[in-house]
Amino acid sequence: MWCIPKLDKQYIERMLDVLEVYERPYDQTHPVVCFDEKSHQLLSTPRDSRPTTSSHVRHEDYEYQRHGTVNLFVAIEPKGGKRVIEITDQRKKPETARFIERLVMEEYQSAEWVTLITDNLNTHTEKAILQTLGEERGRQVLNRIDWHYTPKHASWLDAAEIEIGRVARAVLRKRTPDKEKLKAEVAAYAATMNEQKKGIDWQFTRTQAKEKFRLQD
Repeated sequence: MWCIPKLDKQYIERMLDVLEVYERPYDQTHPVVCFDEKSHQLLSTPRDSRPTTSSHVRHEDYEYQRHGTVNLFVAIEPKGGKRVIEITDQRKKPETARFIERLVMEEYQSAEWVTLITDNLNTHTEKAILQTLGEERGRQVLNRIDWHYTPKHASWLDAAEIEIGRVARAVLRKRTPDKEKLKAEVAAYAATMNEQKKGIDWQFTRTQAKEKFRLQD
């Protein structure tokens, strides 16, 4: 794969570890949740667009006006078909820590723990959670997380990337001028997909990875 810079020992170990997690049978007491984030630019069209009619598709002028950027935190449970999406102004350590707190302490409060798959950003760390939430609350959150990291430069192994692609196609590809409107549209998308329990059928296995990269057992 062109996106792999170096197939070293750490890359192989983390890749096989994440793939093993994906192969586990569904267990609602220990849900597997993938998490990532995406920056999105708020845009409007200064000149009115031409709506869709029976004779032509919707036309939108190429000119646009910027209204700043927002961040989308996206968590997806591939086998449970549940997603949690939150829009924030930034995606620094405090925002990330508080989203993870919400995820494991509220959204999955009935689970024994959450198996969390993330990439290697410095916001996705125990240290960031402890700095933001404090030692006592931070430890409560961390004790409910079984953390698994993808290899460096391996976002393709995080199923949250697939969910982000879905959100982009369903909501983000059209221009939205303000955060509140975007929140409403994203919330409607998430509610519909959660009602349908639309998960992710992850296909790439450890066996296939060993064959693909000619790895020895």
